[in-house]
Amino acid sequence: MMISLKRVTKLYGIVIGVNDINLELPAGAYGLLGPNGSGKTTLLNLITGQLRPSQGSVGLFDSDPFRDTAPLGQVGLCPAMDILPTDVTGFEWVKYMMQLQGFDPTEAARLANQALDQVRLDDARNRDIAGYSRGMKQRVKLAQAIAHEPNLLILDEPMAGLDPIARRDMTDLLRGWISNGKSILMASHILYEVEAVADNFLLIHGGRLLASGSTDEIYSLLEDVPRQIDVVCDDAARLAVLVQRQGCIDSVQFHEGGEGLTMFTRRPLEVYQQLPVWIEEEKLTIKEVISGDESLQALFETLMQIHRGQV
Repeated sequence: MMISLKRVTKLYGIVIGVNDINLELPAGAYGLLGPNGSGKTTLLNLITGQLRPSQGSVGLFDSDPFRDTAPLGQVGLCPAMDILPTDVTGFEWVKYMMQLQGFDPTEAARLANQALDQVRLDDARNRDIAGYSRGMKQRVKLAQAIAHEPNLLILDEPMAGLDPIARRDMTDLLRGWISNGKSILMASHILYEVEAVADNFLLIHGGRLLASGSTDEIYSLLEDVPRQIDVVCDDAARLAVLVQRQGCIDSVQFHEGGEGLTMFTRRPLEVYQQLPVWIEEEKLTIKEVISGDESLQALFETLMQIHRGQV
């Protein structure tokens, strides 16, 4: 079994990080969904052996990751925290991480360049990380996670800080990773990000695993819940006309001052797939895209009602 948790609880003093989680995941692609503070990062840290459970047992490739580091060689981790060194280049850092994996300098350099090519860091690989944008830091973190070609890739909020085109590139990379028979566990508080990559979901809230299931099963709970997408752009009126022609937007609302609009849709994945196309073909300048987690919050409110026997 790739990942196994049996009655796992993690306490921080009197605060519960995760509470009585039972879980078995064979190889595959999974999304770990939950609002900020729900226990996602604690769960990932338990799975990778960075934390020891207060109660219960954790298995990673049939070993205890806290006691046995051997299975960690099969794992690539892209953490949410920005803990990168700043006085080295992206290439130097990824190469160093590969040497820590046991590769000699020549092979480590080859693997580093190969991974940096995959994440499209291009010439920036030879610049100090101190000068990287947030999106570039996300790319170099992903590069070090995939460079040694692990069997399981664990990602904590990997899309944070990426513009729409960079998100599309990362989504394509992760889909390719899965199509090559590799596994992914991706944590996010935004439903569409995970939906674009994984077909199976784990829903966590308040440290408890509330539900798991396929895309269809999740959407059966969200049929009547519209999603909200805020866009800051230089020509909100032209964007409004464009998106309403596509048929994937229920309604739009202009921001005060005309600097953007809010789109309401029940088909967010289609919208996010089309945004990079609109940017390139229509020469639109989109400064910021903000996806609220209202739909995800609505989902968890529904699950909590089910859990309490209210529906």
